[in-house]
Amino acid sequence: MRLRGVVVALAVAGAPLTLSACMTGDDDIDLATYVEQTEPADVLYNQALANMDAGRLSEASKKFNAIDRQHPYSEFARKSMVMGAFADYRQGKYEESIASAKRYLTLYPATPDAAYAQYIIGLCYYRQIRDVTQDQKESRRTIEAMQELVQRWPESEYVDDAQDKIRFARDQIAGKEMQTGRYYLERREYLASVKRFRYVVEHYSNTRHIEEALARLTEAYYAMGLTSEAQTAAAVLGRNYPESQWYKDSFKLLNSNGLQPRENAGSWISKAGALLTGA
Repeated sequence: MRLRGVVVALAVAGAPLTLSACMTGDDDIDLATYVEQTEPADVLYNQALANMDAGRLSEASKKFNAIDRQHPYSEFARKSMVMGAFADYRQGKYEESIASAKRYLTLYPATPDAAYAQYIIGLCYYRQIRDVTQDQKESRRTIEAMQELVQRWPESEYVDDAQDKIRFARDQIAGKEMQTGRYYLERREYLASVKRFRYVVEHYSNTRHIEEALARLTEAYYAMGLTSEAQTAAAVLGRNYPESQWYKDSFKLLNSNGLQPRENAGSWISKAGALLTGA
């Protein structure tokens, strides 16, 4: 049996030299093939970067992972961890990317690349956001990840994009609430629909759904015979968005029964509407 390079390879890898007693002299197995070759960290790192530049992301990931295994806790291992997370993100391996980025933040929370690792986590969730007809857990996770970035690293170069992603994710969540509210409204389940539209007004007033939410509240309250609430919803809508088609439709609905938009100062809608001024 040939043992070419086995002793040297095992010594470098720090593994014990153990040979099976069942092997015979007729075996023609090169045990060196079972031992990962150790290369200098800088060589592996440069090779990984070259692979990324060439679009060979899978190969780049392997090189970054090799650095982490062969040179743990070195400076190149630190850099490779966050770059590996990015390479996995680019390949759509979101779970692997998130795991690597979170590990980086656990080991190196105060380094300059920590903000980037947190940004990658947010991007992974963002890329998985679904249509508003489906569950929006990825939107919520995007918001959580990106808000942590904004709060912990407010001077980071990634903050502006993180805030854009937060706005988009919030809009998605509001859109899901509106879709559900419309579902109930169409089935004349007015209390259930009001609950959804109210949630949008109170928690997502800075999204593009706010005008429709107020108009739908007008419609639902009017259908329930709660004309004072319907008038208030329409008045808040008109005060903040007087040129909106949603306001015109709400005005027309009330006017069909001789009613006009009019605020009730004690209504929750008026209190929420006060925060919309200038929005």
